[in-house]
Amino acid sequence: MKILKFTLITLFTFSLVSCKKDATVTETPKDSLTAKKDSVAIPEVHKEYYGIYTGEFAGKGELYDNETKEYYEGTDYKRLSLKINRITQDSVYGQSIVNGTQRPFRGVFNEGTQSFVLDEPGNDKTDGRFEIKLKNDSITGKWTAFNKSAVKAPLKNLKLIKKEFVYNPNFMLDENSDLIDWENPKDFKEKYTDEETGKTETYTASKNRIASDAVFKINASKQKLSEKDLKNLRKSGYGNH
Repeated sequence: MKILKFTLITLFTFSLVSCKKDATVTETPKDSLTAKKDSVAIPEVHKEYYGIYTGEFAGKGELYDNETKEYYEGTDYKRLSLKINRITQDSVYGQSIVNGTQRPFRGVFNEGTQSFVLDEPGNDKTDGRFEIKLKNDSITGKWTAFNKSAVKAPLKNLKLIKKEFVYNPNFMLDENSDLIDWENPKDFKEKYTDEETGKTETYTASKNRIASDAVFKINASKQKLSEKDLKNLRKSGYGNH
């Protein structure tokens, strides 16, 4: 009987030692250092530059005239917004917005020259690099496309002003605006009959998709929109614009 008790006590003591040893092993110095490192936030600088800068974005390029069906050298003009979200000692983060298309960017800020170099991701044909300078509430500089043959104007100049956002529930799109997708024209085969010969011939017409007139009539800030209201708003069809 004494031998049995001694054996049980020995096993119980060994179990406690084993559990204590296992509990000690599960927490390693490496895990502790990682947790401590992850908890340290990278400090932000120059928060006064955060915000949205909006203005002109234009450059010379080969444009297409839908009426004459010919290409010509002209100015490709757009509106651009640059949104600066975060600045640290070695990085700048934000988005560029052109014609409703938003692209993220990342770059660097030179405090001495008050200038930015900002790169879009590069996985879209319209991506490029911004080389800009900040002065008070304005930004000036240039944008250069990574793929110069994929866009109409591979080099554009920009002049932007910082805009403070003010919510206006009554804001509506200007009915005189032409909301046209200039970047993605589509070719159509069309036919016409020659009045002199009576022969029917086929030709190719390049057309751009245009927004529905409904975009000028709905207001999501003042009315609840249904699925029916939202269908086909962005590109309702093709037109010669």
